[in-house]
Amino acid sequence: MNAMMRAAVYHALDDIRLEDRPVPEIGPGEVLLKTLACGLCGGETMAWYKKAQPKVLGHEPVGEVVKVGEGVTDYRPGDRLFVNHHVGRVNSHWSLRGHFTRDPFYSTMKLDPGGVCEYYRVTAQHLAMDAHKLPDSISNEAATTIEPWSCVLSGLKVCNIQPGDTVAVVGAGFMGQGFVHMAPLFGAGKVVSLDFSEWRLEKARFFGATHTINPKTADAVAEMRALNNGRLADTVIVIAPFPSAWEQAMALVEPGGCLHLGAPLPPGTDWVQDGHKAYFDQITVTSRYSSDHRDTYSYIRLLEAGRIKADDAISHRFGIEDSAEAFRMLVEAEKSLKIVVYPHGIPGKEAA
Repeated sequence: MNAMMRAAVYHALDDIRLEDRPVPEIGPGEVLLKTLACGLCGGETMAWYKKAQPKVLGHEPVGEVVKVGEGVTDYRPGDRLFVNHHVGRVNSHWSLRGHFTRDPFYSTMKLDPGGVCEYYRVTAQHLAMDAHKLPDSISNEAATTIEPWSCVLSGLKVCNIQPGDTVAVVGAGFMGQGFVHMAPLFGAGKVVSLDFSEWRLEKARFFGATHTINPKTADAVAEMRALNNGRLADTVIVIAPFPSAWEQAMALVEPGGCLHLGAPLPPGTDWVQDGHKAYFDQITVTSRYSSDHRDTYSYIRLLEAGRIKADDAISHRFGIEDSAEAFRMLVEAEKSLKIVVYPHGIPGKEAA
């Protein structure tokens, strides 16, 4: 193995560079993985969310063990693993109350140096909390959906969906498609997808939406009542990170329902509500940041059982040398869903 490797490094939204970085050295209890594939996340387009830069792009990789550290007995070279990029700990105030991802420790745990690179190091804490050998039935591409759609599953767990409920999802990008796709697993009856893009709405119908609404061409509230026996939705999930989308989502919730915030607004963004209406409508507002080891385990079991059309969510594939183009497509967010980068070459094509 060479001492150096290629990595796609984020310097700015319009500045993704292919750089040489040292292959990480592992210590006792750690493993080194060869990156088989890595998905790109829409969260990486939010410049305010970058805690540090330059930064190796990507946090949705699947890898193959190539080296194990002293004391590692559960994994060996050749094993194919999914390891969550953030992992929690068991004994803290937040974790003991079930909020693993809100423990400050969670965000300090990272894959070294990231996902869109040829190799990455996994710590002993990662292996202890959220590492999974993958069965042959789960493809590398499907495995790139484990981290993001585990976040979707985590959100659905707090959406208060009752059997037969009408669920609306505002925003039909990759994450929105996940909510549409998995809501029936939590008991949803009608599933309504809302987006300005007819291309995305068509994809939502493929992933299980029973109805679609384009708020650009129709009154969303009137359309919702028309398709739902005069009522609004029992649960509304908003993925689009814009105040206008949050207002649209709130307007679609039936009294006694649930509004789930599936993506954040930029820091300092006000979201003001009518206090009188907020009291009497009895709408529950929920949110879930990221996913923990329990969500990962649940999602992998659903994936292995064939309940998730993960492979169908992959829309574009790039070699690592084309990472800038892949990221540009992610930022444009037009006719794409999950974009996957292959650091060692796209399968079926000659590696760069």
